[in-house]
Amino acid sequence: MGYYINLCYLQKLNNNESIGLRGSSSVEYSTQAERTKMKELKYCQSHKCHTYDTKDRKRGSKGNRKNQTRRRSDFHYGGGNFCSMNCYNDWADQFMSRAIDQVSGRLHEPLIMSEENAWRKRRRYHWNVGNNNGGYTFTFYWHNACTGEDRDMTEEDFNNSNLQNPN
Repeated sequence: MGYYINLCYLQKLNNNESIGLRGSSSVEYSTQAERTKMKELKYCQSHKCHTYDTKDRKRGSKGNRKNQTRRRSDFHYGGGNFCSMNCYNDWADQFMSRAIDQVSGRLHEPLIMSEENAWRKRRRYHWNVGNNNGGYTFTFYWHNACTGEDRDMTEEDFNNSNLQNPN
């Protein structure tokens, strides 16, 4: 975050060779400079975000302050859509049932893990202590959560998102 001094222009006075300021010399918050450096700002998606009374939600002049939805470059809740757990919970209380019904579909029977669908891709991190080069390497493998079996795989197979099991 940066501050800058808003100077209209400097004027050199002829008589005593001093520099005078003309215009505003107040220190202002540099939102425009930050916007060029940061990612694009986005709004919290909660329909009740503006109802929480915090200093960072206040907007407007001193006599006419109103709360606004938070606007930031990064949010850390609800997949990056909400500014706080309060906002996420407000949204979830009102819209989660509808979202489950319309997007993924509501479950009416349990999902069951079997040996066939229990395979997960994993990697092990190996630190090269005695090696002159130093650094680290990875070992890629399949792990079956039901049987505990491990099978080696290549890095290409690990990065292939279409490959879901070792067979």
